[in-house]
Amino acid sequence: MNAVINRQVRLAARPVGMPKASDFSLAEEPAPEPRQGQALVRVLSLSLDPYMRGRMSDAKSYAAPVGIGDVMTGGAVGEVVRSESSGLKQGDLVEGMFGWQEYALCTRGTARVLPESGHPPSYALGILGMPGATAYFGLLEVGQPHPGDTVVVSAASGAVGAAVGQIAKIGGCRVVGTVGSDEKAAYITDELGFDAAINYRTANDLGAALDEACPGGIDVYFDNVGGPMTDAVMQRLAFKARVVVCGCIHHYNLTEPYLGPSHLRHILVNRARVEGFLVFDWLPRYPEAFARLGGWLDDGSMTYREHVIEGLENAPEGLGMLFEGRNFGKLVVKVAER
Repeated sequence: MNAVINRQVRLAARPVGMPKASDFSLAEEPAPEPRQGQALVRVLSLSLDPYMRGRMSDAKSYAAPVGIGDVMTGGAVGEVVRSESSGLKQGDLVEGMFGWQEYALCTRGTARVLPESGHPPSYALGILGMPGATAYFGLLEVGQPHPGDTVVVSAASGAVGAAVGQIAKIGGCRVVGTVGSDEKAAYITDELGFDAAINYRTANDLGAALDEACPGGIDVYFDNVGGPMTDAVMQRLAFKARVVVCGCIHHYNLTEPYLGPSHLRHILVNRARVEGFLVFDWLPRYPEAFARLGGWLDDGSMTYREHVIEGLENAPEGLGMLFEGRNFGKLVVKVAER
């Protein structure tokens, strides 16, 4: 197997502001040989997600940073091509943190064997993977929506936001999404069933747009962005509102601290609850989320969209697309055909 070349994208420098091409390098080395208990996986698709910006920084976070010269971290799906593990066999489709490379080693404990579902394997990186679980547990367990609640979702056309809005609609809520284009606004209302959409790029006054879309206030805010959108929402929280802090993509590439208004008075007056959320805290219950999400996909209650980029070497460009909001749907890099 050593004759097989493994192409990798490695972190070459810690980004200042928006990640750029020179922050990465393309390398080649022989594909690794699996040892006892390991399997060699040929990567088919890899996921691009906002959390990756934090892994590129050496600032303290909930996970260790990627080292300079190391393979860029990331979730991926692939096919087992050689196995020395009793729990993994050749031909198995698996999902795990394989990184930005064409081949990776895994064990039964570090990879999820994908069941036959009728859905593309790459769905395990999105609606039937970490983003789907994020939407499911973040909304239902932290946001705790009730029928009739008004739920606002930022980055509403993305992998997490689109799922959050659809789950909220299934639960009988009024759902408002914020997006960055008129095309995305039409998508979440016409295809996903959101009740209203706000294009933050064209809205002259975010507060006025929220007042029009949420005349009774906001009961649940699923926050993926932070920044001015969150500032406007916090001023319009309803009594006993719940704020799910899932992501802050507006802040990730800033070179100076963001100094927005204080939200404490609005939290106090409305007796609101604001809670940070990491999906990994719910890892033991992932099968529950995937079963329900898969059922909603199968019966047509939910729909899902992918934005596919071809080629491992184009992953850095894809990450830039993600932070600039140029992707439309879950961003996936196609590395190889099965």
